[in-house]
Amino acid sequence: MISVVLATYNEEKNLARCLASIKKLADEIIVVDGSSKDSTPQIAKSFDARVYKTTNKQNFHINKQLAMDKARGELILQLDADEVVDEKLFEFIKLIEKKRKEGQLKNSAWWLRRKNLFLGRWLTKGGQYPDPVIRLYLAGKAKLPQADVHEQMTVDGSVGLAKGHLLHFANPTFADYLRKFDTYTSFRAKLWWEENKRLTWWGGFYYFLIKPLQIFLSLFLRHKGFLDGYPGFVFALMSGLHYPVAYLKLWELEQTQTKESRS
Repeated sequence: MISVVLATYNEEKNLARCLASIKKLADEIIVVDGSSKDSTPQIAKSFDARVYKTTNKQNFHINKQLAMDKARGELILQLDADEVVDEKLFEFIKLIEKKRKEGQLKNSAWWLRRKNLFLGRWLTKGGQYPDPVIRLYLAGKAKLPQADVHEQMTVDGSVGLAKGHLLHFANPTFADYLRKFDTYTSFRAKLWWEENKRLTWWGGFYYFLIKPLQIFLSLFLRHKGFLDGYPGFVFALMSGLHYPVAYLKLWELEQTQTKESRS
């Protein structure tokens, strides 16, 4: 039995495309929805998904794990709503399920390669391909640590490499990218605050100058992001700017806490 599990929030633009790609593959579809304000739950139900409503958490991996915990299948595929399973990956998963039933599997989980869409272009360089993620696993053999938004699953056993790709329609427009950029930088600032990280002059110098430059040069030059043209340049630039923006948000948190302590 194959279970496909997702955590969603306001994904009406993406969800139908995602679920259509696995409709003939999944024996069950589970969606944990963070109280979407759009038609996401209705779209999920139109694909016969079991939908569970919860709160929308800043660390959305918590809701992903909730969905994973509800799966009843022996083979589980965890997806994001903006991802699509291509034909080769579809056939690979079918083959893995067949081998599972025959007791021929050696691995507990599999890396899935992703193609990332950014500003209308599928990125091939800049550290964005093959962008492997662990998403296919045997029941009880993998879980999310739920400590960060870009973490990988921890796996009990060996991890293989799947054929085919996930097509990741993450940032078709710059507005989509900025929305996620805001979420991720806020989450990073919150983690720093909880780790008792505080503003210093050296920290400002490092996160405003050194770290952004290191990331930009690594992605754009070392990982040949320039071969992806202008989207490659923008991706490398914005990746570097993640840290100064997060540091500014840490400063905002510090200012807010100081005002509250004085009141």
